[in-house]
Amino acid sequence: MQLYVIGVNHTTAPIQIRENVAFNSEHLASALRELTLHDASEAAILSTCNRTELYCSAENPEKPLQWLSQYHKLDISKLQPYIYTLPNDEAVKHAFRVASGLDSMVLGEAQILGQFKQSVKIAQDAGTLGSLLHKLFQRTFEVAKEVRTNTDVGANSISMAAAAVKLAQRIFGDISEQKVLFIGAGEMIELCADHFATQKPKSMTVANRTLERGSLLAEKIGGHAILLNDLPDCFAEFDIVITSTASQLPIVGLGMVERAIKTRRHRPIFMVDLAVPRDVEAEVAELDDVFLYTVDDLAQVVSDGIINRQEAALDAEIIVTARVAHFMQWFKKRDAVPTIVALRDHAETTRIAELEKAIKLIQKGESPEKVLALLSNSLTNKFLHAPSHALNQAHGDEHAKLEQVIKQLYQIKS
Repeated sequence: MQLYVIGVNHTTAPIQIRENVAFNSEHLASALRELTLHDASEAAILSTCNRTELYCSAENPEKPLQWLSQYHKLDISKLQPYIYTLPNDEAVKHAFRVASGLDSMVLGEAQILGQFKQSVKIAQDAGTLGSLLHKLFQRTFEVAKEVRTNTDVGANSISMAAAAVKLAQRIFGDISEQKVLFIGAGEMIELCADHFATQKPKSMTVANRTLERGSLLAEKIGGHAILLNDLPDCFAEFDIVITSTASQLPIVGLGMVERAIKTRRHRPIFMVDLAVPRDVEAEVAELDDVFLYTVDDLAQVVSDGIINRQEAALDAEIIVTARVAHFMQWFKKRDAVPTIVALRDHAETTRIAELEKAIKLIQKGESPEKVLALLSNSLTNKFLHAPSHALNQAHGDEHAKLEQVIKQLYQIKS
């Protein structure tokens, strides 16, 4: 079995592709169990707005990739151009870089580490982690902590949430007179709500599938909560709309926005869709008086301060490279375990056989001293027979190499 990372991210695939291979967290455990049933011995899935990645132990990457395409009912030929497949040490390095924020759209952002840990927890609870992935993720989180502690790669990074506020200010200037709507109540929306709350907008509303969870966030930011079902009746009230849910289908449709624009008499609406799959129908972007941004559109805004973080990232990459080497040493030793076990089993079988012979000799009346001498001589001959025979049969370069290995194994100095 080999270690693989198979996936797409913001650098290899547009949002139109990423949203089609995204996993809903509620269905992730069952998907993992399905993946490990036939196509991988161990697996975890990291699925965020910027990436979907399979971390798996498998004989080859073809079966997990086929599973991914079949699970999402996609033609594999259409998915293949956007996929990256990273084996063994490349997979380890990728995991370390992702958790450290070195592979994020926002260099050094910290949110990915929490998302990574949550994905691993789901895999752990689903029973799809074995010794290899467990060790990989343990080391991954250690490396991420080391990078955060010893470099400034996360310093002065602007988050998606902060970028949304900056864009809103470009449209409206001072947003203290604007009404803000947050659709969803997850971690990303909570971050956005915290950032917008510091600007003291005219009002803040949280629309969520359940009123209870929406009310908790609304109370925290000094707003009020509504149900998603109420959106069509009040959507026109809002100047700024930030959405990020786990819905597999759009929540804000073209018709809803068209009616809102008409009601608002063409006063602009600023919208940020941070969801993958998208919460807002793509056609909304074509409407006049609507400023719609997706996660990919925020790339330019979040690049502020990138130069300083890139310099710090060089130090982070050195840490990652060194830790990859350490992990691969463990990985290669792990491959040798079956051979070591077999070698010990062979030696134990020989030892027991010779011991039984020695016990029979003592029972027949032979002196213990003589039996011990025979036992030691017999064990020595049997243990040295295989390497001696192999060395005698070898010729030329093969003989020289084998002789060097035997000297190394038995610590013979000559």
